[in-house]
Amino acid sequence: MATDLRYQYSRLNIAEKLIVINVVIFLFTRLITVLFSFDMDTILHWLELPKEIGVFIFQPWSLVTYAFLHGSFGHIFWNMLMLYFTGRIFMNLYGERKFINVYFLGAIFGGLIFILSYNIFPALIGLNNSLIGASAAVMAVLIFVCTYTPNQEVRIIFFNVKLWHVGVFSVLIDIFFIGGGSNIGGRLSHLGGAFVGYFYARKLMEGTDIGAGFSNMLDRIGNLFTKNKKAPMKTVYRKPTSNLKKSAGSDKEKHQRQIDIILDKISKSGYESLSKAEKDFLFKAGKEDG
Repeated sequence: MATDLRYQYSRLNIAEKLIVINVVIFLFTRLITVLFSFDMDTILHWLELPKEIGVFIFQPWSLVTYAFLHGSFGHIFWNMLMLYFTGRIFMNLYGERKFINVYFLGAIFGGLIFILSYNIFPALIGLNNSLIGASAAVMAVLIFVCTYTPNQEVRIIFFNVKLWHVGVFSVLIDIFFIGGGSNIGGRLSHLGGAFVGYFYARKLMEGTDIGAGFSNMLDRIGNLFTKNKKAPMKTVYRKPTSNLKKSAGSDKEKHQRQIDIILDKISKSGYESLSKAEKDFLFKAGKEDG
């Protein structure tokens, strides 16, 4: 059974894997608390994001771990539901590598905004609060797809709306609740995540991947935990490849032009305007990019 579960998990995309991880952590903390009368607050205190800079310095990992904790069923349900649908749209545009960039940069920047807000704004200084939840990260993914494909239509209950409508509505909701005084720091962190999603998408449309450095850092960290195996020496006989290089370069340029044409069509008419062949081509291109 464990093997089967591992196999099923390996087939999930990165957004679905994050949903599983978040749900497992949520259920685990609840079960331990209820069944064993264990006080999880002591442990969770080291994982949630504190508002005090002095405390944060001694638990810097909380800038990421806070995004895997949720306070209630409603909290995790809406976050994971939004992550599922936005993740599917994202994967049709780009691969998992860029998704990881947007998701975690949204969580990190949203967390930093939270800390700064409680140490800058007079109305928040002195309040006792901490941050948990994946809302900033999910907001980054949502606003990214809303910015990159604003005219794509999605079905909400009984009617279709364009993605940019969803994005604007989500941002306005957070701004409204800031004015209402409800969890101001948390709402500001959502807006921080939204900014990351918007800025990332805009720069990517201009040809700049602002998450490239973050990806390289993750690669270096990953290399620390993998053993480098030296491959046996082989004698390789090379043939002149000048013509092959020219052909490969030409094919690569043609491939990129086709991607640009499809993305431009999505931006103007929405994802559903693509033919099945175009959708399949874009999906394969996204996998290769990731």
